[in-house]
Amino acid sequence: MERDRTVLVLGGGVGGLVTAVELRKRLPRRHRVVLVEREAEHVFAPSLLWVMVGKRNRGDIARPLARLVKRGIEVVRGEIERIEPDARRVTVNGQVLTGDHIVVSLGAELAPEAIPGLAEAGQTFYTPAGAEALSAAIKGFRAGRLVVLTAAPAYKCPAAPYEAALLMEADCRGRKVRGQVQIDLYAAEPGPLGVAGPVVSAGVRALVEAKGITYHPGHQVERVDAAARRLRFTNGAEAAFDLLAYVPPHRAPKVAREAGLVGESGWVDVDRHLLTTRFPGVHAIGDITGIPLTMGKPLPKAGVFAHGQAEVVAQNIARAITGLGTAARFEGYGECFVETGDGRAGFGKGNFYGEPLPEVRLHAPSRLHHWGKVWFEKHWLWRWF
Repeated sequence: MERDRTVLVLGGGVGGLVTAVELRKRLPRRHRVVLVEREAEHVFAPSLLWVMVGKRNRGDIARPLARLVKRGIEVVRGEIERIEPDARRVTVNGQVLTGDHIVVSLGAELAPEAIPGLAEAGQTFYTPAGAEALSAAIKGFRAGRLVVLTAAPAYKCPAAPYEAALLMEADCRGRKVRGQVQIDLYAAEPGPLGVAGPVVSAGVRALVEAKGITYHPGHQVERVDAAARRLRFTNGAEAAFDLLAYVPPHRAPKVAREAGLVGESGWVDVDRHLLTTRFPGVHAIGDITGIPLTMGKPLPKAGVFAHGQAEVVAQNIARAITGLGTAARFEGYGECFVETGDGRAGFGKGNFYGEPLPEVRLHAPSRLHHWGKVWFEKHWLWRWF
């Protein structure tokens, strides 16, 4: 009789959640699916922007991972201390777990400390706590200079800082203080969503500038003087702010770096279609991976890609264990909503593996697309929990 197998899924974000649930559906119950996550809850990250402007609270967009137990998934909560990919062994709070397969879906680690003064000067809308703090600050902000900043040229959810600026601009109009608030967006990158091509990039920039938001591309922040409320950039420019909302630099989690999983790109190298690593039996998906595109830029870090990669990996691992089903490949297709405020959203979709350039189209903002994102949020939390 074939022996029982164990699959360790590291990380309870989009990629890890989808992997664990899909594996459980595909594997007989005698095979173990173990999800390891340090947080008690899964937070639907796309809705953090709505938390930032007071349209949601954390309870609306979070679900306890313990609910997965009723699906037959073992949930181990704790800090991952060590990954030994060659032995497919993981140490969590002193407990050693061994798997026949490991799926690394630990995401990108936020590193605001990489920019001196950044964490002390503002708040990030990339975490629940940061989004909540920004929401409180925005409610009392009636006049001055509001700055949205990307502290590095590459980050997850590439549309998010542009959406943040647009949503805060709409919020200021709704509170009738827009005339007293100047909004600037300083970007380390040369343009919005550059990987999606020049047409999409120009379209997003036009959306921002049409709302009177001043856009400053190519400004890499060097340090922040929190006391003086000033940004200093590597090109010699400086900028003042009264309220700062930022996207921090990202890096691969320390435990992955120490495990030898990370390559020269600073991220985990994988086969772009199968998400396999150089270690047999070890896959990596989502934001922790670095997948180069033909155009020279990496595949963006976004939940939609983690989701698609998770489905591929789950299908292929289940096939390896049971011998059933067909092989799957990730082909680089992705889509996302772009919130623009006033109950409207744009919608972008396309093939990011397209050659020589990704084949991506941005649909104009509409109420239909906004309600599409609302529906997607509700459906996601219902489907997976």
